[in-house]
Amino acid sequence: MSSKIVIAGGFGAGKTTLVRSVSEIPPVTTEAIMTEASIGHDDTSITPDKTTTTVAMDFGRITIDDELVMYMFGTPGQARFWFMWDDLVRGAVGAVVVVDCRRLADSFDAVDYFETNKRIPYIVALNRFEGQLDYTAEQVREALEVSPEVPIIDFDARQRLSGGEVLKTLLRYALEHNRASEPVA
Repeated sequence: MSSKIVIAGGFGAGKTTLVRSVSEIPPVTTEAIMTEASIGHDDTSITPDKTTTTVAMDFGRITIDDELVMYMFGTPGQARFWFMWDDLVRGAVGAVVVVDCRRLADSFDAVDYFETNKRIPYIVALNRFEGQLDYTAEQVREALEVSPEVPIIDFDARQRLSGGEVLKTLLRYALEHNRASEPVA
């Protein structure tokens, strides 16, 4: 059996890094070199070494056990690519919103998308940059206006085990959420 999950979030939050760190296959990425066209649109002040950005999606796969394979679809983070989100999330059992606590405002739109689109359970994953977080999970919940039942966890997108914990948390939450929902007629 297979399932689809979506990795979403703001520009430079660590979505591609998460897919790369946990995928058991070489991930498919649509990274493009950032050009002058991104000036004024993509804020790299906190990530000055960032030279590429996702322009369509990332794709990876991870086998959970003998009966479950998860396909990961990473979204682009910039507003100019959001027209693709509805297609990328179609059929997903859940989503991870990756948050860079140094730039909480970049996460508002991704959280709003899943808060508005109640049919897709999501969790919030706070990516540790430089091994630290600038805010607690509860401070982030309040700032992003995340519903109280949505799990918020911290992780390091570069570490496979840490990324795996994010995916396990999403699967548990999605299973609980789907069990509680009414069947579609």
